[in-house]
Amino acid sequence: MALHDCDVAVVGGGVAGCTAGMYASRYGLDTLIFGGGLPGGQAALAVRIENYPGFPDGVSGMELAQAVRTQAERMGAELVTAQAMGLSRADDGRWILFSDVGEARAVAVIVATGGRPRKLGIPGEEEFAGAGVSYCATCDGFFFRGEAVAVIGGGNTAIEDALFLSEVCSTVYVVHRRDALRAESYLQERAFARDNIEFVWDSVPVEVVGREQVERVRVRNVKTQADRDLEVKGVFVAIGYEAQTEWLGDYVEREGGFILTNDRMETKSPGLFAAGDVRLTPVRQITTAVGDATVAAYFAYDYLAGFRNR
Repeated sequence: MALHDCDVAVVGGGVAGCTAGMYASRYGLDTLIFGGGLPGGQAALAVRIENYPGFPDGVSGMELAQAVRTQAERMGAELVTAQAMGLSRADDGRWILFSDVGEARAVAVIVATGGRPRKLGIPGEEEFAGAGVSYCATCDGFFFRGEAVAVIGGGNTAIEDALFLSEVCSTVYVVHRRDALRAESYLQERAFARDNIEFVWDSVPVEVVGREQVERVRVRNVKTQADRDLEVKGVFVAIGYEAQTEWLGDYVEREGGFILTNDRMETKSPGLFAAGDVRLTPVRQITTAVGDATVAAYFAYDYLAGFRNR
């Protein structure tokens, strides 16, 4: 399948990518959004988003992601289901974007690929992936109705997952390597108020055990080194995300896998921008991703104006 050349190629079909595509299209730029991977990005997995402006009663992640995608398409952006695989620079200064369905040339590229769940790296994790080990509580939680499960992590995602699971599961163990959560205070208050959420402090998982399905997770107290087995049917991993930037090669600088940009969302390579969770940033929220995308689209437009006048 041959993809047509464009002014701006946006890589990532989540909220950040679709926002960038929407703004680029409003500037009159021919825009392609490469929406490979999870439709709507990580935001689509959220049962309810309560901190996005304009929704005082909250909004489901899928609803918000779909609305932003629809808005981008109505503005004129074309969304293609394609997975970016590589990037190269043509002799005329345009970017060549390689994907699993073909290649396209673009004057500017905005990378908004977000991240992928970070894994534990312990015995049994890979073996029981899809058989009790999950990285998406909202996707898989209902398979564990009435069962005991464990959530690994102590940040916002982990506690949001624990709260969701507490509605359908008998017991939710929250395993955290410290003696205090990192999640926002309002989430902590809700979690501490749930009778069926039990916190396993100062502990890390060391092995997932079972036969055909998960039967328990072994955790180790980091202070005493004592092991404890939690009898659970599901293990939900929520310890953060890794940036998907390998395909960009040396065209970007990274720190911990995340792309370094300036405040214009420019990378070290002219015409290549990054926005959202894929970027090195102290805060990863939908609101900040949308802001990044807005800035990236504006300066992509500015870059194109200079490119055309060369």
